[in-house]
Amino acid sequence: MMNNFFRKGSAVREWTESIVIAFLLAMIIRTFVVQAFKIPTGSMRTTLLEGDRVLVNKMKYGPQIPGTRWRLPGYGKLQRGDIIVFKYPEDPQRDFIKRLIAFPGETVVIRDGAIYVDGAKIQDRKILNRYYYNRGDYGAKGQAVKVPDGFYFVLGDNSASSMDSRFWGFVPEHYLVGKAEIIYWPLNRIRAVQ
Repeated sequence: MMNNFFRKGSAVREWTESIVIAFLLAMIIRTFVVQAFKIPTGSMRTTLLEGDRVLVNKMKYGPQIPGTRWRLPGYGKLQRGDIIVFKYPEDPQRDFIKRLIAFPGETVVIRDGAIYVDGAKIQDRKILNRYYYNRGDYGAKGQAVKVPDGFYFVLGDNSASSMDSRFWGFVPEHYLVGKAEIIYWPLNRIRAVQ
């Protein structure tokens, strides 16, 4: 009888240890490696649709150490045209997803639906084949906007219905979460994010 008690106690302890270890590993992976996000609006149509679920790579640019502005080293650099997830500057409790358009120190102009950075029209096919509307305080017709040091300028692919840098300004570097890499749900939309 006593032998059964010790066997049951040992099994419970093993199960508990396994659950705790699995939970800790999941939290480490979510915090520093990859995180799943659901697309809530149509601001990134047709690249990302409402309800799409994406995996965001936090390691590429270096994951942020929770509770600080410090980042661990990443293995890649931000590229113009990347689709990035970041904390919304007007409410850092919310995450937003948009396309990276301009870097610190660059000047952005939206003219005739095209994006110009430092006077040159962007030729990246991910940006070139979209029409961007002149809207908001930072995207008015003919207005040149210089991106401050430590910030980025981002736009939604569905420019007609996207609240982005044209309206609220710039994304602080320390608000960057990671790069959207893969649509993993729904099954008929599984693909790399371009």
